[in-house]
Amino acid sequence: MSAKESAREVRGPAGRGGPKFGKPKNTKGTFLRLLRYFKGYAVILILVAVCIIIAAEANVYGTAQLRSIIDDHLVPMSKTGATGELWRSFVLAIIKMAAVYLVGAICIYVHSRLMINVSTGILLDIRKEMFEKMQKLPIKYFDTHTHGEIMSRYTNDTDSMREMLGQSIPQLINSAFRVVSVFVMMVILSPVLTVITVVMLFFMILVVKALGKRSGAYYKKRQKALGVANGYIEEMTEGQKVVKVFCREEKINGEFAKLNDDLRRAEAGANTWASILMPIMGNLSYIQYAITALLGTMMAVAALTGNYPAFIALTIGQLITFLQYTRNFAQPITMISQQFNSILAALAGAERIFALIDEEPEEDDGRIRLVNAKIGEDGELSECGERTDIWAWKTPEGSLTRVRGHVCFNDVTFSYDGKKIVLDDISLYAKPGQKIAFVGSTGAGKTTITNLINRFYDISEGEITYDGFNIRDLAKDDLRRSLAMVLQDTHLFTGTVMENIRYGRKDATDEEVIHAAKLANAHSFIMHLPKRYDTMIVDDGENLSQGQRQLLAIARAAVADPPVLILDEATSSIDTRTEALIEKGMDELMNGRTVFVIAHRLSTVRNSNAIMVLEHGRIIERGDHKELIKNRGRYYKLYTGAFELS
Repeated sequence: MSAKESAREVRGPAGRGGPKFGKPKNTKGTFLRLLRYFKGYAVILILVAVCIIIAAEANVYGTAQLRSIIDDHLVPMSKTGATGELWRSFVLAIIKMAAVYLVGAICIYVHSRLMINVSTGILLDIRKEMFEKMQKLPIKYFDTHTHGEIMSRYTNDTDSMREMLGQSIPQLINSAFRVVSVFVMMVILSPVLTVITVVMLFFMILVVKALGKRSGAYYKKRQKALGVANGYIEEMTEGQKVVKVFCREEKINGEFAKLNDDLRRAEAGANTWASILMPIMGNLSYIQYAITALLGTMMAVAALTGNYPAFIALTIGQLITFLQYTRNFAQPITMISQQFNSILAALAGAERIFALIDEEPEEDDGRIRLVNAKIGEDGELSECGERTDIWAWKTPEGSLTRVRGHVCFNDVTFSYDGKKIVLDDISLYAKPGQKIAFVGSTGAGKTTITNLINRFYDISEGEITYDGFNIRDLAKDDLRRSLAMVLQDTHLFTGTVMENIRYGRKDATDEEVIHAAKLANAHSFIMHLPKRYDTMIVDDGENLSQGQRQLLAIARAAVADPPVLILDEATSSIDTRTEALIEKGMDELMNGRTVFVIAHRLSTVRNSNAIMVLEHGRIIERGDHKELIKNRGRYYKLYTGAFELS
């Protein structure tokens, strides 16, 4: 059973039962953690803060000029007429107010531009941290998370964070300063009317808190449902041929409809609470405005008649200015409530991003390193800087042991999920230069053995040694550098044919790449491509046949020139004629190397030094081709066709 098969068995097929949702775990902690990314932008943020404060105060101060314009200019002009002095003073007051608003507008533009740079820079850092962490995660993580779900964290979640960092947070700060400043001015103008505003404000805050709590839970669900749906779409897009071959369109439509409905309900819930917040806040602000206007008018009329207590004195200019402040007071509160939803959505995305970043990295406690070596005149190994095609294991103490490729499994037991045993008490060895083959039914554990050699997974019991060292003591990067794998599912990267082959060894020369291609019998078809070795490969090699892609994968392994080679159904997509053509090159490639071969096509394993027949995670037969044929057991039945592999 492969790792992917086991992982899928654990989590179940996409769509079964739909995604499981939960409440946000730590919104406050997520926000505080996000703030740490601002450290590198301290100077810019100080300038942004200054601009935000100036913009907020300019708005408040500009409104304050209304009182002076009305009481000191318009009211006297209505009584005595527009004298030259009053008119000049009035024009200067208008210009002053316009200048204040202009300064505020410029500051808003400046801090918006600066925050765009800050937000994109922070997202650059976060995406970099995510990608670097992704390279350190174990294979198990990718086997248990769909590619679409992971991609959703790079796209949807980071996009919601961009909106929060670039727009929501600056507007939130601006609105907060405006609320405080407007409140102070309102107290100065009329303490009595301010009390009414505070009462309404308290009620509005309770509404925002109640609706925000519900909205936040739905935004969390929405982001998660979006990731699950994207993962399913990505999986079905890749498997469209299989879907059509087995006429599964109706079934996957039903599964997607379930996931899509989960997303719709989460989206509807989030948008419902977000949408009703603005109208509620708007209506509350209108009620507040109406009550304030009514009481303010009564106070102003009382002041005009002279029948009023001193503490409620209110002029026409003060009333109009206070009413304008009332609107200015409600607007930023409404803005805060609106941005609050955007922030909740972004924090839900940030929580998923940090969940990836916080994943446990692949453990590597190995201290034995792989180094280039040379043999001196005295026959002793010594380390050297240049490539010599002689490799050695270097212990922390400095001793060198030449890499031979001697691999042993001693009583190895393994399970992917801790429940179902995949390999049960496996013992085998491969001496340097030997070719060891594994045959058996699908799910017998053949690929798992190669996964353990690479330490994609660590064993539960037993020991695996490499040249006498426990592979846990070998640094993982160096262990894998000493191995090359050709998988049944080949993967080619966007780039030229030359670059894809050179992926096996980045310092390989063009001549070495071409030699590797000839060794794999890929040179012939490459020379018929439009630009030969400079032909671009796109979309995982869709412009090539499956057999051609596999030949390039074999060439990639050949150019790596490792001491140990693993062939996992390496020729499964190659016809028998092509296989015969590359057999000589493959023999040359395998010469002097320890080779592990997994194959359903038994003709490819006949010349192996030892053949292991696996069934249900156990080795039921072992020996070379002649011995196993002579024993007339499972291998004999497989070879003669009396029993078929499934």
